[in-house]
Amino acid sequence: MIQALSGARQFATTTMKRAASEFRLPVPWGELRGQVWGPEEGRPILCLHGWADNSGSFNTLIPLLPPEWRCVAFDMAGHGLSSPRPPGVFYTFPAYITDVRRVVEALQWKRFSILGHSMGGNVAGMFSALFPEMVEGLVLLDSYGFLPTVTNELPGIVRQGIEEMVRLEQTEKEGKKERIYTYEKAMQRLMAANPHLSEQSAQNLLERGIREVEGGFVFTRDFRVNLKNVTRNSLEQCLEYQSRIQARVLLLIADAGLNKSFPLPEGCSDALMDGYHRSKNMKVMTVSGDHHVHMNRPEPLVPIITDFLQSVGSAHATENTAKL
Repeated sequence: MIQALSGARQFATTTMKRAASEFRLPVPWGELRGQVWGPEEGRPILCLHGWADNSGSFNTLIPLLPPEWRCVAFDMAGHGLSSPRPPGVFYTFPAYITDVRRVVEALQWKRFSILGHSMGGNVAGMFSALFPEMVEGLVLLDSYGFLPTVTNELPGIVRQGIEEMVRLEQTEKEGKKERIYTYEKAMQRLMAANPHLSEQSAQNLLERGIREVEGGFVFTRDFRVNLKNVTRNSLEQCLEYQSRIQARVLLLIADAGLNKSFPLPEGCSDALMDGYHRSKNMKVMTVSGDHHVHMNRPEPLVPIITDFLQSVGSAHATENTAKL
């Protein structure tokens, strides 16, 4: 099975136009890991993956972007090779946003752009609202940048998350063993849970999504990321955050993606879109593909993302020149 994993890594690597180096950042509970492409002095782009994915979700997209860009994609806590949060701790959006702030502080980035997919897009939207002076361009890959929850559903969601945590801790106390897979079975499980993934995309995720143990492989993802997220925002709160974003925003919505697989509560997507349009600082495009289009078919997205972020960079450069 080791040979099978090695072969998968070799296949994934040979399809990439440029290699990535490893990113490691010590944090109070362990470390955040990730990947870095491009020269150190290059234009800074932070890439945030979706729920239950890892930085491998950008393995096909980033190598196609301008080589002079400095792209950093890190595994969210509890995902990929990053350390899980301490025992008894929930995974919440404020915690993920704090991790983003830790990463950019370590990188010494004062102003940068963000590519965010799905959950990573929601983290990116919130971060851009809380730290508007730091984000110049925001590209949302099949994400609206926020995840509104109907207000009268909030108590039930919070209760469900608490109950799930208590049950999980009881199961762990009883010593339930982690399931061990062959590489092939791990691949099958991943693709069954994400039927839209291509085989290549699944291999990219498994590079950081499984680790070798005696008898086979186990998934690296902390099971707590599957628990109901207990920290939510109402639509009204999301719109208030959204109004504070100063960055130029590009929404790339997959025609067979978010709206079909993970639809927002009725009226929420329209309200968020109206909010972006009111800012007159956004662009929206519908692209052909599913929720993981940036992994499965990145080529059509490359010129769109490149042109958008280059225009953002040009506008920023012009603005800075005018101030001198």
